[in-house]
Amino acid sequence: MTVPATTAPEALVRVEDLKVYFPIRSGVLIERHVGDVKAVDGVTFDIKKGETLGLVGESGCGKTTVGRTILRLYDPTEGRIFFEGRDIANLSQKELRGLRRRMQMVFQDPYSSLNPRQNVGAIVGEPLLVHGLAGGSDIDKRVKDLLDVVGLPSGAANRFPHEFSGGQRQRIGLARSLALNPDLIVADEPVSALDVSIQAQIINLLEDLQEEFALTYLFVAHDLAVVRHISDRIIVMYLGKIMEVADASDLYEKPLHPYTKSLLSAVPIPDPEVEIGRERIILSGDLPSPANPPSGCVFHTRCPYAQAERCPTDVPDLRELRPGQIVACHYAEEIEAGTIGERTLAVSSAPTS
Repeated sequence: MTVPATTAPEALVRVEDLKVYFPIRSGVLIERHVGDVKAVDGVTFDIKKGETLGLVGESGCGKTTVGRTILRLYDPTEGRIFFEGRDIANLSQKELRGLRRRMQMVFQDPYSSLNPRQNVGAIVGEPLLVHGLAGGSDIDKRVKDLLDVVGLPSGAANRFPHEFSGGQRQRIGLARSLALNPDLIVADEPVSALDVSIQAQIINLLEDLQEEFALTYLFVAHDLAVVRHISDRIIVMYLGKIMEVADASDLYEKPLHPYTKSLLSAVPIPDPEVEIGRERIILSGDLPSPANPPSGCVFHTRCPYAQAERCPTDVPDLRELRPGQIVACHYAEEIEAGTIGERTLAVSSAPTS
């Protein structure tokens, strides 16, 4: 399942038919390859320079794997990853070293992503040492500037991670990611472990940093309310595949895929009259295993509109139904028009092989 990627020069990253499979092995004395966990199964998209691309979906849909594979923290099983037109999917670690400076990551858990044995100055300054960009007093000055940029006092450099709150630790992680002046930052659920009030502060900080340093973000999250405020475009993933791609405003106002509609129906709206009157879509069954995904449309076992004629057997193509809005659903037009018939496929929580 692929969608034609934009070939415009403003595309900083281009992913083509990316697949990331993790082998399943069995046996004690002799290990046998008995299957694969299909974490990412053929995704194609672009990240344009200066934009924030949101990547959302349930836990286990493969969104974090996509982000880490773009940075080559995981090796792709198949597919191509272009960074400014250069395919980096098969580069060696030595060849990747120069690109590491231009691609950084902010991790989900600010408690475990920082070395507890290093003080903040050493944590933030380490990338400069590793890449040979500064040393001695130059590092101290650069660390002080970075801490100031993310809203921490210069005295924080002499303290250790356990002395900070969760929001402050995430600011430290941001300072570390900015040390090498990157072009791309993959933010892997950077606010999910934080209180709601702190989430807003970090989101605002990310937006300010993007404007100041001309950053490009891949913002990975499962909270659609958070993604809406920071993203220019949004990709919705389910079980390793892309379900829908659209501008943020279009996705929230006129979603096309049943899975997107169900996710949005679960987001609370701070208006009692609207909240009471709107339709709730409750998905049936359980999330199938990526080790044995359903045939046809991977969402058909839970889709309220699934039809026996096509959904269990035919893989839907990603189609552009509106300008800039792409969806992988056989019956998206009928669902939008309200002409789709009753569900003709028996509900089953078991995946179909």
